[in-house]
Amino acid sequence: MNLYKLTLLALLAALAVIGRYAFQFIPNVQPITAVIILTGIFLGSLSSVILGILVVFLSNMLLGMGIWTIWQILAWCIIGLTAGIIGSVWKKVPFLFIILFAVFSGYFYGFIISLTTYQITGHFWPYYLAGLPFDTAHAIGNAVFTFLLYPLLHTLLQRYAKGKFRMM
Repeated sequence: MNLYKLTLLALLAALAVIGRYAFQFIPNVQPITAVIILTGIFLGSLSSVILGILVVFLSNMLLGMGIWTIWQILAWCIIGLTAGIIGSVWKKVPFLFIILFAVFSGYFYGFIISLTTYQITGHFWPYYLAGLPFDTAHAIGNAVFTFLLYPLLHTLLQRYAKGKFRMM
């Protein structure tokens, strides 16, 4: 991994952390999942997994650490890994597919986070079903953030992939 890629991942992590902090007043609506998905598709699985770990630790330093931190890392790393695989299988991933994957990822993330309660209390289904409205907000937020961030990140990450960044 070169210096440009590390710098790019640091900028993407900052974007995701600031976005999560800025939207904390809306439960489960945050740009993290969208940024991780787009990073996975354009830069690969390793980059999105590194980004997922970075973002969870950095944002949870601001918003609070807990047992859920482990499950957040697991969920976002699986989502990033899957996005990276999708990006490597399809060279040009259809935009509609990316949006649908973002919606699915909101529900998948909620499912994984619900396992936290099972780990502590032994009850999964009541917590998971009670959290479905929040998972729906996360899924819709993912679709909106993906729609809004795709043009910017697509251009930025494609320029990186083609090596069109110049040293100043």
